[in-house]
Amino acid sequence: MPHFKDPEIYRDILNGLQIGVSVLDLHKKIVFWSDGAEQITGYARIDVLGHSCADNILLHCNHNSCETCAGKCPMATALHDAKPVEAKSLIHHRSGHWTPVHTWAIPLRDKHGSIIAIIQTFESEFAVQGPSPNDRSMKERGCLDYATELPNHAMMQSHLREMLGTFAELQVPFGVVCLEVHELSQFRARYGQEAATSMLRVLARTLRNTIWPTDFVGRWSDDRFLVILSGCDEEALQAVSERMLRMAVRATIEWWGEELSVAVLIGSATALTGDSPESLLLRAQDALKGNGLAPHSRAVAAADANPSSTG
Repeated sequence: MPHFKDPEIYRDILNGLQIGVSVLDLHKKIVFWSDGAEQITGYARIDVLGHSCADNILLHCNHNSCETCAGKCPMATALHDAKPVEAKSLIHHRSGHWTPVHTWAIPLRDKHGSIIAIIQTFESEFAVQGPSPNDRSMKERGCLDYATELPNHAMMQSHLREMLGTFAELQVPFGVVCLEVHELSQFRARYGQEAATSMLRVLARTLRNTIWPTDFVGRWSDDRFLVILSGCDEEALQAVSERMLRMAVRATIEWWGEELSVAVLIGSATALTGDSPESLLLRAQDALKGNGLAPHSRAVAAADANPSSTG
């Protein structure tokens, strides 16, 4: 098979994969970046080749707020233990939103068995839920919010009524999460409408990337998103809310040379027998209002809602 004697064929094979593939040398400099890596992260090869993974280019790393760098970096662990390491990480997309990924860090050895680099593969952990932003029929029917391209208030009301009907008939648990952009009007007044819209779009994409295909996320009001989580009890709802909060407060946009983020509040509630859309949302909103703001590394985040207080 003469074709497979050409080293370029293996590069083409790697570039043809739908997952992201990167290779880091022993100094953690990026020396290979696949087509899949470009698609998943938004960063082109020219942006990353030759850069360190600590330059806030590759995946979760930025030194300051990286959850995995504190002794748990999969690349460092794979290099230290000399064996493949599996992990769940976050990609900070070039556009500003965050995406959970399933990643492997694999030592690459030369013919003598010495480690010469680390291969990292990554693929999205969650499928993006909701209508495609390019779905013209949804737009023409007035089902999408113009700014975020998520389902609008009316669509989310419809989903919520449907979920409550299923819950009343089959007792399939579910919960809702309200996420509020704190002081959005002040952000809009300071930076302008275009900046506010960009920030909302980044938050919308971040939330869409956090949920499973059976869940729903939409824009509920000017400064509020609503997430409906199917098959979710109080314990699971707490875990998902915490993940949403961690990702939302890290969402950023680049605006005239400045990296902007926003403060968020989050509140949640699980469905109870006899609930109406209004009663369920009231408990989630009460939990949201009861949250106090606490400092975060680049933004301000709310303390998560206590399941015992959400009813």
